[in-house]
Amino acid sequence: MDRFTTMATFVKAVELGSFSAAADDLNMSPQLVGKQVKALEQHLGVRLLTRTTRKQSLTDFGQQFYERAKVILAEVEEAENLAAETRAVPSGRLRINASVTFGERTLAPRLLEYMAKYPGVSVNLTLSNRLADLVEEGYDVVFRIGELGDSGLKARYLGPYELILCASPQYLAARGPISSLWDLQQHECLGFAYSDGRNEWSFEGPEGRVDVPISSRFMVNQSEPLLLAALAGLGLILQPSELVEEALKQGTLVRVLTDYRTPSPPISMLYAPDRRITPKLRSFLDFCVQAFGR
Repeated sequence: MDRFTTMATFVKAVELGSFSAAADDLNMSPQLVGKQVKALEQHLGVRLLTRTTRKQSLTDFGQQFYERAKVILAEVEEAENLAAETRAVPSGRLRINASVTFGERTLAPRLLEYMAKYPGVSVNLTLSNRLADLVEEGYDVVFRIGELGDSGLKARYLGPYELILCASPQYLAARGPISSLWDLQQHECLGFAYSDGRNEWSFEGPEGRVDVPISSRFMVNQSEPLLLAALAGLGLILQPSELVEEALKQGTLVRVLTDYRTPSPPISMLYAPDRRITPKLRSFLDFCVQAFGR
């Protein structure tokens, strides 16, 4: 007989107090319940139950086995439920929060692919550069750029978020070449208001990590105006590659200080630490790992 079946029958007989009660619950005869319990005892080589005409009681080993068997059967049921959820078709509304640049330039185009793949899922995407509270604001997934604090949320790391230091050829021609990190202190360094880069920029080079104090006449909480300002020759920007890559290809922006590695903060997906993940959330997490994971 199947080991899990006999184990489940034994547990049911103990919980309900008799073979006949277990038989009624399991839709089988009391004789078959007894046969399965006996088969389990023979397999184990140890008696589990002591039975008289009036009652049954667990042996010392039977009590220990019963406690362990309950845990095992619960884990098997949990695994089967997980498999069932995995097979289920994702559906429902998915609420997502991401930073503006990442959301506009990278996430939104791929979301169209996800929604085409899973037509039963609708998406509510909110773009904001402030730190959203996933639990309080009811989001399913929050994309976070930077080191993560101890929030109690689960996280999936996607990879580094590359930042590039660049300026327009017109600005560099007017202000002169930049040959060292400390030259940046003599230049307009356009600042992003929602980052640690408001007052200094960090680099990795031959001498290790270097933090360079910066100043700017233009500080903004969105990346697009910074791009426009750089294209207009107002100063240098340190912004995500996805924002500046087209301008770099066209030559309207050029990289600066290429001997130094610019910051690459981690980008992660955060979600609530629920024991079970819904099919819509699981499908989205897996899709993003494939789409953005590096």
